[in-house]
Amino acid sequence: MKRFQLQIILLILILSISVLIVFSVASRKETINVSVSARPIEILEPVLKVKVDPKDSIDSYRGLGAWVDSFDADPNYLRGYATVLPSDVIEMSENKVRTLFLQSSRSKDRSNELISDPWYLAEFLLNAHASNVDVVAWYLPKWDVADGEDLKRMLALADFEVLGHKFDGLAVDIEWNDDGLEYQERSARLVELSENLRRNLGDRVLGAIVMPPVVTDVINPNFWPEFPWTDLENLYDVWLPMNYWSFRTEEHADPNYYNSENIKLLRKNLKNRDILVHPIGGVGLADGTALPDPGEPLATIDDLDGFVSSLTVSDAIGGSIYDWATTGPLARKQLAENFVFIYPDLYLEE
Repeated sequence: MKRFQLQIILLILILSISVLIVFSVASRKETINVSVSARPIEILEPVLKVKVDPKDSIDSYRGLGAWVDSFDADPNYLRGYATVLPSDVIEMSENKVRTLFLQSSRSKDRSNELISDPWYLAEFLLNAHASNVDVVAWYLPKWDVADGEDLKRMLALADFEVLGHKFDGLAVDIEWNDDGLEYQERSARLVELSENLRRNLGDRVLGAIVMPPVVTDVINPNFWPEFPWTDLENLYDVWLPMNYWSFRTEEHADPNYYNSENIKLLRKNLKNRDILVHPIGGVGLADGTALPDPGEPLATIDDLDGFVSSLTVSDAIGGSIYDWATTGPLARKQLAENFVFIYPDLYLEE
């Protein structure tokens, strides 16, 4: 019996070596990029993709998005266990998410690279593309110009590739003000970074994740005085205001009013009524199920109708809730149903 088992093992080994030799010879003639499916292997045939082109278009910002930050998923920043896994992209896709917004680098990243852990990024990117979900990489600059860190990190994300897969878009998270800089200097560094990005990336689609104008103009004008809206207007293709209402008070706690007012002020400040907007609501959407504690009040599933209504009246091209981990499963389902209703053309093929 043992001799028979040994013969089987040797046969498998010989076959494996033969396959490797054939593949090696073939690869000299043609470069083959392999992508991995995120679905359970026992129910899906393996798919070989020779080439995967990054979408790099406004379409990645249309419809429903989902947000994942380093503290949710990056092994170098976890506070215990991961609250989002690469395989969760399957559930995102099933809940009509068209784009994953993934934090893909941090200032002085613990990976000791210009980008976050490449294996972490690769897993999310391959799983997302296998599930027909785009990935937009985002980064929070801290305005340190001594070594050009912010620009280097964004360009590294633009160049990141795994097995032919690249990020479908790039977005800059513009909110850091804990830097000891005078606001004029901070604004100058923001504009310089934005201009350098546009110069280096050409016509690649760039998203601007910005503070809600109701905060910068009304609630707390000292947060970032004289924010350089008009200097940035022609440098970014789509605007993503962080319209989180869950910790606001009075009328600003109303998702319909707060989101609509922020979009109106954003277009006014940019002096362009036609800018493309993908607002971000939240924080989270509690629905009675157990969720991670973000350290601040969560929005609730009852807020969803107001948020969705504001998207339609404001002509937003899409929207999302920050973040995926703090959005309950019932809220995810209801969010999906609402987005299919208000953006039917995006989901017709499904």
